Amino acid sequence: MRNRPEMRFDIVTIFPAMIEPPLRAGVVGRAIERGTVTVKVHDLRDFTTDRHRVVDDVPYGGGPGMVLKPEPVFRALDAIAGNGQGPAPRVILTSPQGTRFTHEVARRLSREPHLVLLCGRYEGVDERVRSRVDEELSIGDFVLTGGELPALVVIDAVARLVPGVVGDEQSVEEDSFMRGLLDFPHYTRPAQLTWPGPADPGVVSVMKVPDVLVSGNHAEIRRWRKREALARTLARRPDLLAAAALDEEEQDILRELVAKRDKN
Repeated sequence: MRNRPEMRFDIVTIFPAMIEPPLRAGVVGRAIERGTVTVKVHDLRDFTTDRHRVVDDVPYGGGPGMVLKPEPVFRALDAIAGNGQGPAPRVILTSPQGTRFTHEVARRLSREPHLVLLCGRYEGVDERVRSRVDEELSIGDFVLTGGELPALVVIDAVARLVPGVVGDEQSVEEDSFMRGLLDFPHYTRPAQLTWPGPADPGVVSVMKVPDVLVSGNHAEIRRWRKREALARTLARRPDLLAAAALDEEEQDILRELVAKRDKN
């Protein structure tokens, strides 16, 4: 008998074809096959009552664009909630007005047993829909044609944090942002690579893996990785450092990096 899935996602959208194919591939696809997570995609048009399956209407007060109607959304949420047995799902609206989706948010959501993702469209949803929404999330300060891609981003980021989804859980623990830092550089074989330049094939580049990584000195490798992660974060995302959980060695390394930067 198969164990009950660790986590359930329900997605409400008017474009199921944008959602379903990506869910069949990669880590999330394998997790769905194993039953570690379950994902159900709901076509919002299935919750309409008119023969044309209308889900949107013009906004009161005028203006461009269309607005998603509240009734189909409410019916969809009622159907997903079922008979009310068990904990109520956490309902999330993907919206450019939402709070920024971060790794910390993904970790928090990975502890929820059931998430419902409402994919916004057009000019947004009727404001009354928000009475049934627990939180709104945005994946960045830009505008997309709809909330389907953000919903996939949320599912991918959250599902991989569910125990059993990623085979090597240590790799999850060492990911970028897990401790508030960007990841260190990674290399694989060969240790030395020669490759012709794209502009001039006669110019050959020789690219080597850093000597420390092939030295076998694990203490030095660990320190090198810490230093590279800190240097990359300081250069690209210094805003992360204020909240990063740094050990004493990392604090010393960071002070050295900052002193070197300020000197230059």
